[in-house]
Parts: sequence; structure tokens; C-alpha cells
Amino acid sequence: MVYIPPTVPLTAFPVYQNGTSTPEDVSNFTNTTSNPQPLEPAKCFEPLIMEINNTGVRVWDVVLLVPNVLFLLFLIIRFPKAKVKLKNTNSPIFRAFYILVVIVAVISVCRCVVSMTVNATVILGIMTDKILWIVLRFFLLGTEMSVVVFGLLFGHLDSRSSIKRVLLVTSLIALLYSVTQGVLEFILPDSRFQLEDENYSLFGHGGMIFWFTSSCLFSLVYVGICVLPFTPLKERFQLPAKKSFYVYCVALAVLNLTQATGSMLLYYTIWNGLCVVDATTLAYFTCFAPLVYWTFLSEFFGDPRPSSSLSFSYKAQEDEPDDLHHLPQSYSHSSKLPDPSAINYSYDDTQIDGSGSPDVVVSKTNTGALERWQYISS
Repeated sequence: MVYIPPTVPLTAFPVYQNGTSTPEDVSNFTNTTSNPQPLEPAKCFEPLIMEINNTGVRVWDVVLLVPNVLFLLFLIIRFPKAKVKLKNTNSPIFRAFYILVVIVAVISVCRCVVSMTVNATVILGIMTDKILWIVLRFFLLGTEMSVVVFGLLFGHLDSRSSIKRVLLVTSLIALLYSVTQGVLEFILPDSRFQLEDENYSLFGHGGMIFWFTSSCLFSLVYVGICVLPFTPLKERFQLPAKKSFYVYCVALAVLNLTQATGSMLLYYTIWNGLCVVDATTLAYFTCFAPLVYWTFLSEFFGDPRPSSSLSFSYKAQEDEPDDLHHLPQSYSHSSKLPDPSAINYSYDDTQIDGSGSPDVVVSKTNTGALERWQYISS
């Protein structure tokens, strides 16, 4: 049984504050004003506010919670193997991917659980719910931008210092986005997410204009990434080679384009747009973390070898001096062993500098058909 909170009029479920209304509609409500507002039903608003068995737990939070809990359980079950795999690899970028995915999964579950325990019909509960949404969006956006940069510049960022710089920049951008969204949400809330009872207000994602603008911007970024392999830039820059990376970008481009369409429809009071933004919100907040895991980590963890290094671009990075001890030596896929016949052996076994003391000792070791030469500094 689904319970509709008493703050929502039952004769027209739910009720918005914009449009025009007829005298018959106005007569059904007692809390009208001298300038009656429209009574526009929207079926897609129903899952956002329905409660289960009068418990205060909203259906929307449960729908968001279940997939996130399942994915978090998957990470917990796979953690022992993932720990061994990450310990055996010398590439810190896979650790960064895994940590970001775990953080997003944990924050998503915590948001749902806390939202289910607060009363969304009182001021404190409304503020708590909105703050949790903003915090979750901060982590999701920071992760989203970070993994795109990691994917595009994989071969150039395989060091701790470069990864930290990327995380710092993307976190600052995500913070700016979240602060702007929070200001709009609390100072200029969208009336479309405000029920007739002012004490029942849902998270409006910063308003439809903000949502539409940001979604268009993100979709342009992802579309631009997808068309890079078909431009002359592919001859000048080393682009990601994995098809899964472009599948990831296409998925987010489609999601953001759909989200922009729904938010614009809702801005012009076309209420079917609410169904669109509900679907995109559900998809993004439940499928983003599994999508990142599948794109960047599934092949890495699925490799049976104890230590492997999978890449999306194949240019080795010349690391900074303070990071040299963290990185493995990188090899190109086209590298070949030197031809023994091409090696010049015309130098002496021991070289003496001007002081008369040995400076460098060259030792020769036979290893099968090849000879390995070791340079040992004195």
C-alpha cells in the first residue's frame, strides 16, 4: 500500500502552483488565494512523494536505494580480489578509479538511507534532503570529470602527482557547480517542485534553466570527445583506443541530451517533461558508478594475471623525479629486442677515468642466444 502525505491534496494529485484554473477546480480546495494558481496533475510527480504504508519512507528513495545497495554489495564481495590486484599493479590510476567508484557507491547509499529517516514535510527534513542531494552531486560530478580526464590522458597521468592535480582541479569545478546549485536551490527554488503546501518541497536540481544549461554543456563535451577520432586531431594527439571509453561517453551524452530536453519541457510547463527528468535522474544516480566500473575496471580485474596494466592510450609518461619510485618502466607495444649482431662490442671491459680509478665496470653475461650487458657504477 502506498500512502500519500496529507499535505498533498487528494482531489488533484499532485498540485502545482502555476497556470490557470477553472472555478470548479478552485472550489475543490480551501487554501486558495485571490489569484488562483493552476491545478495541473502530473503522474510522474507521484513516485517522488508517495510513502510506503504511512512510514514516511518515500518510494523514490527506495527505488534509488536498491540498485546502489546491490552494487555496493558487489564491491564488498569482490574487495579481497580487488585488493590483491591493486596491490600487485604499479599503476596508481587504477587505484584512483576504484576509490572514486567506492566513494560514489557509499555516498549514494548514505543519501538514500538518511533521506528515508528524515521527515520531508518539515523544514529541517527538506533542508537535509536537499543538502544530501547536493553533496552526492558534488561527488558524482567530480568523479565524472576525473574519469574522463584519466581516460583521455591515461598514458600521461600514470603518476601520483599528476593524478592528485587532476583530482584537485575537477574537485574545484565540481564544488563551484554544487555551490551554484545550492544557492539556486535554497535562494531561488523552482516552484515546479513546490507543492501547494509550502512545507512540502522537493529537490529541484537548481531549477530548470540551470539544469538545462549544465546538461547541454556536458552533452557537448561528450559529443566532442566521441567525434575526436574522426577529426584530423587524431593524427596529432594519441586518443584512447578502447571502444568501451567511447561507449561511456556516448551513454552520458545521450543522458544529458535527454535531461536537457526534459528540463526544457518542464520549464514551459509541459508536464510530460517531468517524466523525462525522473527517468534520467534514476538512470544517472543508479547506473553511473556501475558504468564507470565496467568501462575502466572490469577488464583490469578480469585479467587472470596477477599484475597487469591496461591502458586507453599508449604514450608513456616521463615522470617527475619525486614519482620515479612509484612507477613501473613503460614499454611500447611495438618495442623489439635489439639485434645482437648490431651491438658494437669495440670498447674495453673496464674503463678508467683520468684519475686512474675504475669509473664504470661493464660485465657481460651470456643468456641464451643473447648477451646481456650490465653497467655498474663504481
